[in-house]
Amino acid sequence: MHPQVQHVLEKIEHLSPDRLAEVEDFIDFLQQRDQDKRLRRDFSGASETAFAKIWDNDDDAIYDTL
Repeated sequence: MHPQVQHVLEKIEHLSPDRLAEVEDFIDFLQQRDQDKRLRRDFSGASETAFAKIWDNDDDAIYDTL
């Protein structure tokens, strides 16, 4: 086990049940935030080819330099 994880676990062992619930909620929040970031990145990457057909045209080429 990673030493930092072990250190955190030792601290968690001394928390009250209410504080443990808060820690668990915070961990869930962090995981959800990371998942949201991955989803945004994946959706953005997936839409690039679709938007490229719309954005890459001669009429709008002047905006490419902005």
